Formats: sequence, structure tokens, C-alpha cells
Amino acid sequence: MAKKYSNKINKIRTFALSLIFIGIIIMYVGIFFRESPIIMTTFILLGFLGIIASTVVYFWIGMLSTKAVQVTCPGCGKVTKVLGRVDMCMYCNEPLTLDPSLEGKEFDENYNKKKQN
Repeated sequence: MAKKYSNKINKIRTFALSLIFIGIIIMYVGIFFRESPIIMTTFILLGFLGIIASTVVYFWIGMLSTKAVQVTCPGCGKVTKVLGRVDMCMYCNEPLTLDPSLEGKEFDENYNKKKQN
């Protein structure tokens, strides 16, 4: 079975978006504990921390994407950003690499790890 790969920047943005929804859901659960202000406040604060964490992740990926190398995808012709040695096109999921030694090899996200087994 083929693995589903996607662009690293999009993965991190999806994670940050999920943190927002998780934070809102946690806050919503706090409404069911209206009788106990301490429990309700705890849930609301935990949800708020999830939303703050999302803001931090969005800021971090924004700073990281400014350092990413912009390349033109050979598959779709659009400009996309590459993080690490290998990445996928943001638009067509074409495998991309900046390392000439990896050209023609099977795409594997493990090429981005420092230690190769």
C-alpha cells in the first residue's frame, strides 16, 4: 500500500488548525459544568491554551516558511516551497529534492532525518 505524503508546511498548518478546533471543543465541554465554576474555568482555560498554542505554531511555521527555498515544480509549473532535503509540491504532490544525490531515487521522508539507518 502506498504511503500518502504531503507538503511539510501544509502538515504543520493543518496541525495548527486542528489545535484551534480542539481548543474550542474543550471550551465547549466546560459549558456542561456550569454548576461548578472551578471545573468550568479549568476547561475554558485549557481550551484557551490550545488556541494560544495554535497561534504559536502558526507564527513558527510562518517564520520557517520565510526560510524555505522556493522552486518551480516540474509537474505543475507553480512556485512552491521546499523544506529539508526532500518535500512534496504544495499543489500537485510531486516529489521534490534539492539534493542532486537523491534525484531519481524513490521518495522517502526519512531522507530529511539527520541519521540514516
